[in-house]
Amino acid sequence: MADAERLALLRGLEPHLRLQILGQERVVARAASALVRAEMDLTPPNRPRGSFLLVGPTGTGKTELTLSFTRYLLGPDRLHRFDLSEYQNQSSVEKLLGADRSDPGLLGRALAASPRGTLLFDEMEKAHPLVLDLFLQMLDAARITVATGETHNLAEWYVVFTSNIGSAEAMRMERSGPASIEAAVLRRVTQTLRPELVGRIEEKLVFSRLSPEVQREICVLLVTRETARLRGLGHDLEISREALEFLVREGYDPYLGARPMRRAVERHLQEAVVRCLLAAGCARGQVMVGAGGASLLVAPR
Repeated sequence: MADAERLALLRGLEPHLRLQILGQERVVARAASALVRAEMDLTPPNRPRGSFLLVGPTGTGKTELTLSFTRYLLGPDRLHRFDLSEYQNQSSVEKLLGADRSDPGLLGRALAASPRGTLLFDEMEKAHPLVLDLFLQMLDAARITVATGETHNLAEWYVVFTSNIGSAEAMRMERSGPASIEAAVLRRVTQTLRPELVGRIEEKLVFSRLSPEVQREICVLLVTRETARLRGLGHDLEISREALEFLVREGYDPYLGARPMRRAVERHLQEAVVRCLLAAGCARGQVMVGAGGASLLVAPR
């Protein structure tokens, strides 16, 4: 990529992330700063290009941030995700690195798939201690050797961990400022995880609980995405104000964040399309709240 193109791409990173990750301005600014430094080759060459620990309540954008920056900087299919709740016993190391000389393991396959990308390890606190030992090596030397004997260099890779450690503290401190919440959550992180592991992670970012106002903004974003997707399938929908407010009410959850909102938007809009297709053979028109206020329908044009 030419220098001018590269700089333009990097200038656009933070605005792009702010459009995708709502209600987390502090986190987005810090993440974008770290990513831009990494992409400008300012970080040490003997470590992963970037390492992040994303902590906070569920449904607040931790995974979405990782997906968004990976797609923007590296392109599609460059994210490799591991749910560490599936790596809780001693055999988990073999699952990741391979069981014998013919098996590179899931991690080895991911690293062999492309020269650079992002490794996302969800719920890191659930991993077996031997798996956490692997992360020490990956973060310190940016290298990992799999069962086949091949050594992979992670200097061009981003390594991201997510965790719900400290979520209870964050939820209880809703009237506290971001700095106080961050300090309390990170204190819990250092009490839960091994200090040598936490110390090797470059950026530790604490996500905030989503306010009702932010969840409404997220609903608008999700509706925009889902109607665009449905339009690509030939279903041209216009969302009425009443329908939008219905979706906000149906999806809002003070504890589970944006996930229930996403499910509500997708389910109710898809059900409205199905009803219209069965009744009229097409789904084009304004989405309204149906009689009784329990569902949505499409009023054909």
